[in-house]
Amino acid sequence: MSDRSSSFGHRMGCLAYGLAAYVLFLCTFAYAMGFIGNLVVPKSIDTGVPGSFGLAIVVNVALLGLFAAQHTIMARQWFKHRWTRIIPAPIERSTFVVATCFVLILMYWQWRPMPEIVWSLEHPAARWPLHGFFVLGWLLVLYSSFCIDHFDLFGVRQVVLHLRGLDYTHPGFAMPWLYKLVRNPLMLGFLLASWATPVMTQGHLLFAITISGYIVFGITMEERDLLKSLGEDYRRYRKRTPMLFPLPRRRDAKVSATAERATWF
Repeated sequence: MSDRSSSFGHRMGCLAYGLAAYVLFLCTFAYAMGFIGNLVVPKSIDTGVPGSFGLAIVVNVALLGLFAAQHTIMARQWFKHRWTRIIPAPIERSTFVVATCFVLILMYWQWRPMPEIVWSLEHPAARWPLHGFFVLGWLLVLYSSFCIDHFDLFGVRQVVLHLRGLDYTHPGFAMPWLYKLVRNPLMLGFLLASWATPVMTQGHLLFAITISGYIVFGITMEERDLLKSLGEDYRRYRKRTPMLFPLPRRRDAKVSATAERATWF
C-alpha cells in the first residue's frame, strides 16, 4: 500500500470514528432528556427498585463524581497536550465525546432510585410552566451549541478538515447574541433541565444539587484557563457579562472580538 493511500485510509478512519462519536452523542443526549424527565426511556432517574438509602447516595454521588472528574480532566490543556501524543490530534475532541458518553451510559445503567418525594405540584397552573422550563432548558443547550460551532464542539469539524488534508483552526470570530447575555448559556440550559420538574424526588434533588455544584466548579476552572490565554480581553468580558443568569448589562467596558467568542468549553 502506498504512503498516499495509507494516509487516505488514516483520514477515512478518523472520519468514521468522529462520525460514530457524534451519533453516540446524539443517542446519549436524547436518552438524557428521558432520563432526567422520566420520559419514555426504560430506565430513568426515578424508576427501578429502591434499595438502601445510604448505598444509593454513595453510588449516585460516585457516578456524578466520575462524570465531573472525566469532564474536568479531559478538558484541561495540559491533558490534551499529553493525550495527543497517544491518539491523533484530529480525534482528540471526538474521544472526549466518546468518554463522556460512556460515563453517562454507566450512570443511566447504575443509577439507584431514591423515590421519596420532596415536593409535588399537582395544579396544572404550576405543573405546565415547569414542563415548559424543562423543554426550554434542552432547547437552550442545543441552540447555544449552534450559536458557537456545534460540529466543532463535538469533534465533527476536526475530522472533516483532516479528511480534506487541512490543518485545524479555531472557528472564525462570530458574535452570538446569546453569549452577550450570559457567558454560559449552555450550562444555564442544563440547570433549567435539571431543576424544572413538578415532582422532585430525593434522587432527582441529589442529581440537581450535585450537577449544579459541578457546573459552577467547571466554569470556574475553565475561566482560569481563558484568563491565562485571553488575558485582559476575557477579564473585561467576564466583568461585563454574567456567568449564568441574565442581569442588566454594564456599559463601562468594551469587549474585544476574541473575548466575545470565548465559551465554557
